[in-house]
Amino acid sequence: VLRYIEVLERLAADEHLARRRTDLLTDDVRAFLDAKQPGEVDSEAVQDLKRVIREAEAVSGIETLGLSRSDARFLDLPFYHTGTVRKDPIGPADVAIVRDLLLEVRPDLVLVAGDLTDPHGTHRLVKDAIDAALVEVAGDGLEPEVWLYRGAWQEWSVTEATWLVPLSQEELKLKIQAIFKHQSQKDSAPFPGLDDREFWQRVESRNKDTADLLDRLGLAEYFAMEAYVIA
Repeated sequence: VLRYIEVLERLAADEHLARRRTDLLTDDVRAFLDAKQPGEVDSEAVQDLKRVIREAEAVSGIETLGLSRSDARFLDLPFYHTGTVRKDPIGPADVAIVRDLLLEVRPDLVLVAGDLTDPHGTHRLVKDAIDAALVEVAGDGLEPEVWLYRGAWQEWSVTEATWLVPLSQEELKLKIQAIFKHQSQKDSAPFPGLDDREFWQRVESRNKDTADLLDRLGLAEYFAMEAYVIA
């Protein structure tokens, strides 16, 4: 957060931003962070700044993959608004937001994070919200196929996987470049779990290891491979 506060201050100093309003925000955030105690809930200004940072990183990531910023949709689900690592349980308001998006987009395929042992448990809660919303939209004739992927913490075994999608060297490189856009999660991650490698290193390793295992089993040889399970 402080890194981006510095950027705001420099933009304001060069008169690219309204100086007075920027000073109020940066002073508020700096004062809070200077006095913050372990376990203390972030102030509203800090929470909002963190949200903006993560959204900007996500947009940059999908643009790397050839998508437009208009393709990004941020649901800002209520369960996440605690200001702490521990989030609230999924509630009707969360499910309603996801349901409305499903009815608007009417997707044939939904990709959902399936690494349910992630250190802070957010992925499991998001999956709960999606599962509940899918039950509600089934009555509207909407039954998309759900593919579970796994991220930095674990991988589906080849015996568990429903689909194994090959990745070329260039495709894996592009995926890693998109990961690099998430600067606040790169290098030293806030919640790395038991593996202290960077996210991109874990992702590269698991994708290449999956392809290598299939090659050793006598199947087609690929540079890397992504595993999915149909829920």
